[in-house]
Amino acid sequence: MKVSQFIKRMGIVASLALIPCISPLSTYAADQPAGGATPATSAAGLGEAASGAVEDTLKACLARIPKDATDGQRMIAQDTCKRDQENRI
Repeated sequence: MKVSQFIKRMGIVASLALIPCISPLSTYAADQPAGGATPATSAAGLGEAASGAVEDTLKACLARIPKDATDGQRMIAQDTCKRDQENRI
């Protein structure tokens, strides 16, 4: 009788312990595009340096900040561009 109760309780504890592992998986799946197609890239951006690359400039980094960014997002992006520029010097 005691063994049966112990097994039931361990099953419940194990189930409860696995709940946090399931939640991130469903969140990740919700962020994926429904069609599964990858977005097309424009040929105009092929000559640009990658963000954070040695060839990247402060001006180019600041130009990549979206126009519709909030004030907080813009501030963080500008600070990041300035920090990266200081690291390149």
